[in-house]
Amino acid sequence: MEGIAHADRSRFDPDALRTKYREERDKRLHPDGNGQYVRTDGRHARFQDDPYTPVRAREARRDDVEVLIVGGGFSGLLAAVHLKETGVRDIRIVERGGDFGGSWYWNRYPGAQCDIESYIYLPLLEETGYIPTKKYSDAPEIFAHCQRIGERYRLYDDALFHTQVRELRWDGAASRWVVTTDRGDEFKARFVCLGDGPLSQPKLPGIPGLERFRGAMFHTSRWDYSYTGGGPDGHLDGLRDKRVGIIGTGATAIQCVPYLAESAGTLCVFQRTPSSVFPRDNRDTDAAWAASLPPNWQRDRMRNFNRIASGFNEAVDLVNDGLTHVMSTLRRLPESRDGAPVPPDELERLAELRDFELMEGLRARVDAIVRDPDTAAALKPWYRLFCKRPCFNDGYLQAFNRSNVTLVDTQGKGVARLTETAAVVGDRAYELDCLIFATGFEVGTAYPRRSGFEVFGRNGVTLTEKWAGGLRSLHGLQTSGFPNCFFLGVNQGTFTPNFSHMLYEQSAHLAYIVAEVNRSGRQAVEVTQNGEDQWIDVLNSFPSTILKFQQDCTPGYYNNEGKVDQDGPRRTPSLYGGGSEAFFQILSDWRARGDMAGVRLTG
Repeated sequence: MEGIAHADRSRFDPDALRTKYREERDKRLHPDGNGQYVRTDGRHARFQDDPYTPVRAREARRDDVEVLIVGGGFSGLLAAVHLKETGVRDIRIVERGGDFGGSWYWNRYPGAQCDIESYIYLPLLEETGYIPTKKYSDAPEIFAHCQRIGERYRLYDDALFHTQVRELRWDGAASRWVVTTDRGDEFKARFVCLGDGPLSQPKLPGIPGLERFRGAMFHTSRWDYSYTGGGPDGHLDGLRDKRVGIIGTGATAIQCVPYLAESAGTLCVFQRTPSSVFPRDNRDTDAAWAASLPPNWQRDRMRNFNRIASGFNEAVDLVNDGLTHVMSTLRRLPESRDGAPVPPDELERLAELRDFELMEGLRARVDAIVRDPDTAAALKPWYRLFCKRPCFNDGYLQAFNRSNVTLVDTQGKGVARLTETAAVVGDRAYELDCLIFATGFEVGTAYPRRSGFEVFGRNGVTLTEKWAGGLRSLHGLQTSGFPNCFFLGVNQGTFTPNFSHMLYEQSAHLAYIVAEVNRSGRQAVEVTQNGEDQWIDVLNSFPSTILKFQQDCTPGYYNNEGKVDQDGPRRTPSLYGGGSEAFFQILSDWRARGDMAGVRLTG
C-alpha cells in the first residue's frame, strides 16, 4: 500500500509493544465506562435540534398500516425496497430527521465522506441507475442518493419526518403493534422493523462546566454553518478570526480538522486517543470504466470485497483500496503446515505479529509527515489496529504542520473542565470562541436508551426486561415474545466493514419472512424459545478470542469503553463468530429449506 511500509519484525520487540499497548490502554480506562458521556436531552436537548430543515406542522395520524419502519437511513430504505419487491405496498417510515438519509442526513460537517468505496457502499446503485462521481463519495452525494431511493420507490408518499416514536406496544388480540409518537400520532401496524441504526443518538462528554461555556457550541452531526460560514466543501470564512476547539479525534474529526485548520484563526485539537490514519487516495470515477460494468456488478463487487475482508483468497481484488490491503494483510494466515492444521494459539500469534508490523509502519508514517517531534509522538496510535475504527485521510496529519493548529494531548484523560471562555487541560486554560464536539454517537448502551422509546411485547414485557441478562435472538433479527418485530443492525448477527452489505442481506431476509407469513394466510410470526436457544448455542460455540481481543484494547465504542464484560447486552455474544460470509450463507440456507425453522406462524 502506497505510503505505508511494513516494519521488519527484527526492528521491534513484541513483548515491549504489548507492554506499551497495555500502559496506553490503562491510562484511558474510565471507571464510568459509557457513563462518562451525557445524553443530548433535557438541559442538553438543543444539541439535537435540526439546523438543516424546519419542522413543519401536521395533523396527528390515526390509521393502520401493514409495516412500520423506524428509521429512514440505509436500514429503513433497504427494508422498504425489499418489502415492496415481495408485494408489500402499505409501508410507513418514521424518521426523526427532516428527510431520508439517517446518519447521512445529519452528518453534513465539512469533509464528510464514506470510508468504504462508494461503488459498494451506496445501496441499490444498479436498481436506481446511478454511478457515484468519486471512489469515496462526499456526504451531499450520499444524502442525495438516499433521496433518490425514496423518490424511485415512492417512499415519500407515507413517510413521517421529524417524528420520534415514543412507544411500541403489542396488542395480542388484534395482532397489531400500537405506535405512539411525539407528534401525537397513534396508529397500528401489523409488522414493525426497527432500523434506526447504531449511530443515531449524539453523545457529549460529561465535562464539568459544560453549561458554563458561553462561546458557540455544537455537535458535528448538527454543524452550525450559520456560525462557521461555508459548506460541506469548506471555506469556513466565519472562523477567520476565531479561536476554535474540537473535542474528539475519531473518524469525524479526521475528516473535518483539515477544513477547520484552513479557515480558523487558531485551532486546538483536544485528543484523548489518537486514531490510525492511512492514505485516502480518492479519485474521480472513470467514465469508460463505469460504462463497461456488466449486469450484477455491484453485488459481485460487494461480495468480492466482503470475502477479502473475511480472509478469503480472491483471485482479483476488485476494490483494491487501503482497506482491502489492510484486511488481506491481517487475515490471510496459513491454514496448515506440513499437512497439519495450524493450532489456534499459533494463528493468533501470527495475526498479532502482522498487526504489529502494520502499526509500526503506520507510526513511521506519522514521523514522515508531522514535522514537530513531540506532536508526532502524541499522534501515534498504540493499540491493535481494529481496537478503533481505521481512518483514511490525506490532510489530517498534515494539518498539524500549520502554525495555527495545536494538538492538545490530554494523555488519555480528556478535557478536565470548561469555564465560561476556555477548556482546561491540566493546569492550562485554552481560550476559545467556539467549541465543536466530534464525540460521536451512543454505541453499546441499551436499545431503548439509544432509540428513545420502549418496546412492549407479549404480556407487557419490555425489551429492556427481555434483554436485561443479555441479547437473545434468532439470527439477530427476531426475539421471542415480540411477534412481527424485526431488528436491523449488529444484534447477534454479523459485522462487515461494508455495513450496507450487511443491511442488504438482513432486509432481504426479513422481507422473505414477511412474504411467507402473508403467503400462509397467518397473522403473525414469532421466534420459538427453542429456536432462540439454539441460536445462542451456535453463538457460544465459537472461542472467546474476540472478547479477549476487546478486553486488551484501548477504550472506545468498539469495546464498550473498556467494559466489554460488564453491561447487560454483553453477557451473551453480540456477534456470530464464524464471519459474515458464513452468516450470510446461514440465512440463505434457512430460506432455501423453506421450513421456517425456529419460528412459528400464528393467527
